Amino acid sequence: MPIRRRRLTLRGSKPGGPVQYRFESYSLYGAIEPTTGRSFFLELPRLEAACFQVFVDHFAAQHAQSLNLVVLDNGAAHTAKRLHLPANLGLVPLPPYSPELNPIERLWRDLKDQLAFSLYKRLPALKRRVTRLLGRYTPTTLQSLTGYPYFVEAVHGLFQ
Repeated sequence: MPIRRRRLTLRGSKPGGPVQYRFESYSLYGAIEPTTGRSFFLELPRLEAACFQVFVDHFAAQHAQSLNLVVLDNGAAHTAKRLHLPANLGLVPLPPYSPELNPIERLWRDLKDQLAFSLYKRLPALKRRVTRLLGRYTPTTLQSLTGYPYFVEAVHGLFQ
């Protein structure tokens, strides 16, 4: 389904935009280190505990030499009892109903803004477009999107 955003129009007229009533989806999992802009993304079929476990395992394996703290909302997939965390990974849950505190939410919004009002005939076309858009984000751009000053100061305060 197309992502819609607000548009400026003349008073009394509704904005136009493409419409498509086919619903296919996949989930994009991601992690960004706000102080450096290093990132890790993984496409999986659904947002559920089993897929989140796959993401956690791949992320921990790729960053095996360091202790990694991942900030999460309280989604069901993130808080499932059957989730097994690798030794080098810790989860930091945010308070309920506070997505604005999660640095990666600014990336998701920016990505959705770039996809707004676009139609794709099939899901693979959307996946290719998302992959191209993610490839355009440099570490500096990701750092500027996710490096909230309060968050960076808190992280540095933990390790001093």
